[in-house]
Amino acid sequence: MLLLLQTAHPPELRGQESSDPSSTEGALFLLLPTGAKAVSLGRAMTAMPGAESAFWNPAGLAEVRGSQAMLVRGDHTVGTATGLSLIAHGSGVGTLGASYLLLDVGDQDFRDRDGNVLGTVSVRNHLGILSGAARLLGPLDVGMSVKLVQFRLTCRGLCPDGGTTATTWAVDAGVQLQPTDVFPLRFGAMLAHIGPELQVLNAEQSDPLPSRVRVALAYDVVGRLVDNEQLGGWLAIEVQDRIRDRRDPSLYLGSEFSAGLDNALLLRAGYVLGDSDQGDGARVGLGLRYERFELSIAKSLAVSTLTGETEPVHVSFSIGL
Repeated sequence: MLLLLQTAHPPELRGQESSDPSSTEGALFLLLPTGAKAVSLGRAMTAMPGAESAFWNPAGLAEVRGSQAMLVRGDHTVGTATGLSLIAHGSGVGTLGASYLLLDVGDQDFRDRDGNVLGTVSVRNHLGILSGAARLLGPLDVGMSVKLVQFRLTCRGLCPDGGTTATTWAVDAGVQLQPTDVFPLRFGAMLAHIGPELQVLNAEQSDPLPSRVRVALAYDVVGRLVDNEQLGGWLAIEVQDRIRDRRDPSLYLGSEFSAGLDNALLLRAGYVLGDSDQGDGARVGLGLRYERFELSIAKSLAVSTLTGETEPVHVSFSIGL
């Protein structure tokens, strides 16, 4: 039972108890990359706009035009993530989004001392998000998300207790400065997962949320060098650090090359460096946009220290409404 309780901050995300501050943080599933675009860009998302910004920098939703529904799916070492976003844009009003993410950690048999199965324990992490974003002061986009975070352990059968549920809330707030025709540089910054501690059993066993500060730049290299609006090539760099006990910041590198506008092919690649919460290494991805539909797939090439294998493919699918 204790092992399953600890999946509120699963083993591959915990680090060393003696030296890594993340070992004392709760709800570390919030740090897992959500969406195929985010995975393929090495999680360098703070300066990048789009529908997946609902799970990242909410300011990026200000660049979404029209209404969209998006489904994301990804298998992590610690469980399977499934998410849904509904995004609505109104001219002169801004963009609103409602999103839900489920991380299914899985089931585990609960046994007595003789090895007899007494029950089955299930662990689920739930995340609900309400987002809003708008264009302010010319090229400046601002956004905010309010999130409901829940860790739930349930038991079917004969268990010492009926399980436990821990719930808290958090806020994300961010900005993006959009590029101009003269200088195609995009800037992004945000505060992530700011909120009360996650209390699993009692106040003595509560853990702070993994609050982070992120700063990023993205530059349209191809747009700067090639006079063709059908072609684009963004390079992004992002730095992340803890808000509490700031040290050893993580670095994320991403690239996205596109051919086409309404109908487009997108090639993506990224790299993660110095992140104790994720495996360092390369990521790659592909995106296809056709009229109202967009499909993205991504693959992490980093090898898990737990399984010795890479993660399966991540997928995002969106449709204009």
